[in-house]
Amino acid sequence: MSLFEEIDRKRLPQHVAIIMDGNGRWAKAQGKDRSFGHQEGVVSVRKIVEAATAIGLKYLTVYTFSTENWNRPEQEVQALMSLLVSAIHRETPDLMKNNVRLMAIGDLSRLPEDARVTLQECIDKTSVNTGTTLVLALSYSSRWEIVQAVKTLVGEVADKKITPNDITEAVVSDHLTTKGIPDPDLLIRTGGEKRISNFLLWQLSYAELYFTDVFWPDFREEELYGAILYYQQRERRFGKTSEQLIL
Repeated sequence: MSLFEEIDRKRLPQHVAIIMDGNGRWAKAQGKDRSFGHQEGVVSVRKIVEAATAIGLKYLTVYTFSTENWNRPEQEVQALMSLLVSAIHRETPDLMKNNVRLMAIGDLSRLPEDARVTLQECIDKTSVNTGTTLVLALSYSSRWEIVQAVKTLVGEVADKKITPNDITEAVVSDHLTTKGIPDPDLLIRTGGEKRISNFLLWQLSYAELYFTDVFWPDFREEELYGAILYYQQRERRFGKTSEQLIL
Protein backbone atom coordinates (compact mmCIF):
# COMPACT_ATOMS: atom_id res chain seq x y z
CA MET A 1 0.00 0.00 0.00
CA SER A 2 1.24 3.48 -0.82
CA LEU A 3 2.14 5.85 2.01
CA PHE A 4 -0.26 8.23 0.27
CA GLU A 5 -3.12 6.46 2.06
CA GLU A 6 -1.58 7.13 5.50
CA ILE A 7 -1.35 10.91 5.13
CA ASP A 8 -3.76 13.00 7.20
CA ARG A 9 -5.11 15.54 4.72
CA LYS A 10 -6.21 17.80 7.58
CA ARG A 11 -2.63 18.19 8.84
CA LEU A 12 -0.70 18.88 5.65
CA PRO A 13 2.20 21.31 5.65
CA GLN A 14 1.11 24.43 3.83
CA HIS A 15 4.53 24.94 2.26
CA VAL A 16 7.23 22.36 1.54
CA ALA A 17 10.71 23.50 0.48
CA ILE A 18 13.25 21.11 -1.06
CA ILE A 19 17.02 21.28 -1.49
CA MET A 20 17.46 18.95 -4.45
CA ASP A 21 20.90 17.46 -3.89
CA GLY A 22 22.78 14.51 -5.34
CA ASN A 23 22.29 14.74 -9.12
CA GLY A 24 26.02 14.67 -9.85
CA ARG A 25 26.85 11.91 -7.38
CA TRP A 26 23.93 9.84 -8.67
CA ALA A 27 25.20 10.19 -12.24
CA LYS A 28 28.75 9.30 -11.20
CA ALA A 29 27.46 6.14 -9.54
CA GLN A 30 25.78 5.27 -12.84
CA GLY A 31 29.02 5.87 -14.75
CA LYS A 32 27.44 8.88 -16.47
CA ASP A 33 28.24 12.58 -16.84
CA ARG A 34 26.81 15.03 -14.29
CA SER A 35 24.46 16.37 -16.98
CA PHE A 36 22.70 12.99 -17.04
CA GLY A 37 21.98 13.38 -13.33
CA HIS A 38 20.51 16.83 -13.89
CA GLN A 39 18.27 15.47 -16.64
CA GLU A 40 16.97 12.73 -14.35
CA GLY A 41 16.57 15.35 -11.65
CA VAL A 42 14.05 17.15 -13.87
CA VAL A 43 12.02 13.94 -13.99
CA SER A 44 11.96 13.92 -10.18
CA VAL A 45 10.73 17.52 -10.15
CA ARG A 46 7.85 16.53 -12.43
CA LYS A 47 6.95 13.53 -10.28
CA ILE A 48 7.11 15.52 -7.05
CA VAL A 49 4.98 18.35 -8.46
CA GLU A 50 2.38 15.81 -9.56
CA ALA A 51 2.46 14.20 -6.11
CA ALA A 52 2.18 17.60 -4.39
CA THR A 53 -0.84 18.38 -6.53
CA ALA A 54 -2.45 15.01 -5.77
CA ILE A 55 -1.99 15.52 -2.01
CA GLY A 56 -3.16 19.12 -2.10
CA LEU A 57 -0.01 21.02 -1.07
CA LYS A 58 -0.46 24.76 -1.48
CA TYR A 59 3.21 25.73 -1.98
CA LEU A 60 6.26 23.79 -3.13
CA THR A 61 9.63 25.56 -3.42
CA VAL A 62 12.60 23.82 -5.04
CA TYR A 63 16.18 25.06 -4.80
CA THR A 64 16.99 24.89 -8.49
CA PHE A 65 20.18 26.96 -8.84
CA SER A 66 22.04 28.94 -6.18
CA THR A 67 24.16 32.04 -6.66
CA GLU A 68 27.12 29.88 -5.66
CA ASN A 69 26.34 27.52 -8.53
CA TRP A 70 27.53 30.21 -10.96
CA ASN A 71 31.04 29.23 -9.78
CA ARG A 72 30.71 25.73 -11.24
CA PRO A 73 32.54 24.85 -14.48
CA GLU A 74 31.21 26.99 -17.34
CA GLN A 75 30.23 23.97 -19.39
CA GLU A 76 28.06 22.62 -16.58
CA VAL A 77 26.42 26.01 -16.00
CA GLN A 78 25.60 26.34 -19.70
CA ALA A 79 24.16 22.83 -19.72
CA LEU A 80 22.01 23.64 -16.68
CA MET A 81 20.67 26.82 -18.28
CA SER A 82 19.88 24.97 -21.49
CA LEU A 83 18.15 22.25 -19.48
CA LEU A 84 16.15 24.89 -17.63
CA VAL A 85 14.84 26.39 -20.88
CA SER A 86 13.93 23.04 -22.43
CA ALA A 87 12.34 21.79 -19.19
CA ILE A 88 10.10 24.85 -18.83
CA HIS A 89 9.03 24.58 -22.48
CA ARG A 90 8.22 20.91 -22.04
CA GLU A 91 6.50 21.15 -18.65
CA THR A 92 4.30 24.21 -19.22
CA PRO A 93 1.40 22.22 -20.76
CA ASP A 94 1.40 19.83 -17.77
CA LEU A 95 1.50 22.75 -15.34
CA MET A 96 -1.59 24.13 -17.04
CA LYS A 97 -3.31 20.73 -17.05
CA ASN A 98 -2.59 20.22 -13.34
CA ASN A 99 -3.63 23.79 -12.38
CA VAL A 100 -0.12 24.60 -11.09
CA ARG A 101 1.03 28.20 -10.82
CA LEU A 102 4.74 28.89 -11.40
CA MET A 103 6.71 31.55 -9.55
CA ALA A 104 10.44 32.27 -9.27
CA ILE A 105 12.65 33.90 -6.63
CA GLY A 106 16.28 34.98 -6.83
CA ASP A 107 18.55 37.28 -8.83
CA LEU A 108 16.87 36.48 -12.13
CA SER A 109 18.78 39.28 -13.89
CA ARG A 110 21.80 36.95 -14.01
CA LEU A 111 19.96 34.34 -16.08
CA PRO A 112 20.64 34.19 -19.84
CA GLU A 113 18.04 36.10 -21.84
CA ASP A 114 16.43 33.00 -23.34
CA ALA A 115 16.03 31.52 -19.86
CA ARG A 116 14.50 34.74 -18.50
CA VAL A 117 12.07 35.05 -21.40
CA THR A 118 10.99 31.40 -21.25
CA LEU A 119 10.59 31.55 -17.48
CA GLN A 120 8.51 34.74 -17.60
CA GLU A 121 6.28 33.35 -20.35
CA CYS A 122 5.50 30.31 -18.20
CA ILE A 123 4.93 32.45 -15.10
CA ASP A 124 2.51 34.66 -17.03
CA LYS A 125 0.66 31.74 -18.60
CA THR A 126 0.22 29.83 -15.33
CA SER A 127 -0.68 32.90 -13.26
CA VAL A 128 -4.39 32.08 -13.68
CA ASN A 129 -3.99 28.64 -12.05
CA THR A 130 -5.31 28.14 -8.52
CA GLY A 131 -3.81 24.81 -7.42
CA THR A 132 -0.32 24.17 -6.09
CA THR A 133 2.14 27.05 -6.45
CA LEU A 134 5.56 25.84 -7.62
CA VAL A 135 8.33 28.27 -6.68
CA LEU A 136 11.69 27.94 -8.45
CA ALA A 137 14.61 29.35 -6.44
CA LEU A 138 16.90 30.38 -9.31
CA SER A 139 20.18 32.25 -8.95
CA TYR A 140 19.11 32.46 -5.32
CA SER A 141 20.89 32.76 -2.02
CA SER A 142 19.40 33.77 1.29
CA ARG A 143 22.25 36.10 2.24
CA TRP A 144 21.86 37.90 -1.11
CA GLU A 145 18.12 38.19 -0.48
CA ILE A 146 18.57 39.58 3.03
CA VAL A 147 21.22 42.07 1.89
CA GLN A 148 18.86 43.32 -0.83
CA ALA A 149 16.10 43.74 1.75
CA VAL A 150 18.43 45.68 4.08
CA LYS A 151 19.50 47.99 1.26
CA THR A 152 15.88 48.72 0.37
CA LEU A 153 14.93 49.37 3.99
CA VAL A 154 17.93 51.66 4.51
CA GLY A 155 16.87 53.60 1.42
CA GLU A 156 13.32 53.94 2.70
CA VAL A 157 14.59 55.24 6.02
CA ALA A 158 16.89 57.71 4.25
CA ASP A 159 13.96 58.92 2.13
CA LYS A 160 11.92 59.29 5.34
CA LYS A 161 9.28 56.87 4.07
CA ILE A 162 9.68 54.88 7.28
CA THR A 163 11.56 55.22 10.56
CA PRO A 164 13.83 52.55 12.10
CA ASN A 165 11.11 51.86 14.67
CA ASP A 166 8.74 50.93 11.84
CA ILE A 167 10.93 47.94 10.91
CA THR A 168 9.36 44.77 12.29
CA GLU A 169 9.67 41.11 11.38
CA ALA A 170 6.62 41.50 9.16
CA VAL A 171 8.17 44.49 7.38
CA VAL A 172 11.39 42.57 6.76
CA SER A 173 9.39 39.63 5.40
CA ASP A 174 7.58 41.96 3.03
CA HIS A 175 10.94 43.07 1.59
CA LEU A 176 12.12 39.54 0.79
CA THR A 177 11.63 37.85 -2.57
CA THR A 178 9.14 35.51 -0.91
CA LYS A 179 6.70 38.31 -0.08
CA GLY A 180 3.18 36.90 -0.05
CA ILE A 181 4.40 33.30 0.24
CA PRO A 182 3.92 31.58 3.63
CA ASP A 183 7.08 30.39 5.38
CA PRO A 184 7.90 26.71 4.78
CA ASP A 185 6.58 24.25 7.35
CA LEU A 186 8.84 21.46 6.12
CA LEU A 187 12.30 21.50 4.56
CA ILE A 188 13.50 18.39 2.75
CA ARG A 189 17.11 17.89 1.72
CA THR A 190 18.12 14.90 -0.37
CA GLY A 191 21.58 13.46 -0.99
CA GLY A 192 22.78 12.83 2.55
CA GLU A 193 24.05 16.31 3.47
CA LYS A 194 22.70 17.93 6.63
CA ARG A 195 22.97 21.66 6.11
CA ILE A 196 20.78 24.52 4.86
CA SER A 197 23.23 25.82 2.22
CA ASN A 198 22.16 29.48 2.23
CA PHE A 199 18.53 28.63 1.47
CA LEU A 200 15.57 30.54 2.93
CA LEU A 201 17.45 31.29 6.17
CA TRP A 202 14.87 33.81 7.40
CA GLN A 203 11.86 31.81 6.25
CA LEU A 204 12.99 28.46 7.71
CA SER A 205 13.09 29.72 11.31
CA TYR A 206 10.43 27.27 12.51
CA ALA A 207 10.42 24.69 9.72
CA GLU A 208 10.72 20.99 10.45
CA LEU A 209 13.90 19.62 8.87
CA TYR A 210 13.96 16.28 7.03
CA PHE A 211 17.24 14.89 5.69
CA THR A 212 17.47 11.77 3.55
CA ASP A 213 20.35 9.89 1.95
CA VAL A 214 18.30 9.35 -1.21
CA PHE A 215 19.80 11.21 -4.17
CA TRP A 216 17.42 13.61 -5.88
CA PRO A 217 17.00 11.56 -9.11
CA ASP A 218 15.71 8.69 -6.93
CA PHE A 219 13.44 10.90 -4.80
CA ARG A 220 9.94 10.22 -6.08
CA GLU A 221 6.37 10.14 -4.81
CA GLU A 222 6.81 7.65 -1.95
CA GLU A 223 9.82 9.57 -0.61
CA LEU A 224 7.74 12.76 -0.50
CA TYR A 225 4.89 10.97 1.24
CA GLY A 226 7.35 9.61 3.81
CA ALA A 227 8.68 13.10 4.51
CA ILE A 228 5.16 14.42 5.01
CA LEU A 229 4.35 11.58 7.40
CA TYR A 230 7.49 12.49 9.35
CA TYR A 231 6.24 16.08 9.51
CA GLN A 232 2.85 14.93 10.79
CA GLN A 233 4.54 13.08 13.66
CA ARG A 234 6.29 16.22 14.86
CA GLU A 235 4.96 18.41 17.68
CA ARG A 236 5.20 22.01 16.48
CA ARG A 237 5.50 24.16 19.61
CA PHE A 238 6.83 27.47 18.22
CA GLY A 239 8.56 28.21 21.53
CA LYS A 240 5.68 27.04 23.72
CA THR A 241 5.52 23.98 25.97
CA SER A 242 3.60 20.81 25.12
CA GLU A 243 1.18 21.60 27.93
CA GLN A 244 0.37 25.02 26.45
CA LEU A 245 -0.57 23.42 23.14
CA ILE A 246 -3.20 21.30 24.88
CA LEU A 247 -4.87 24.29 26.52
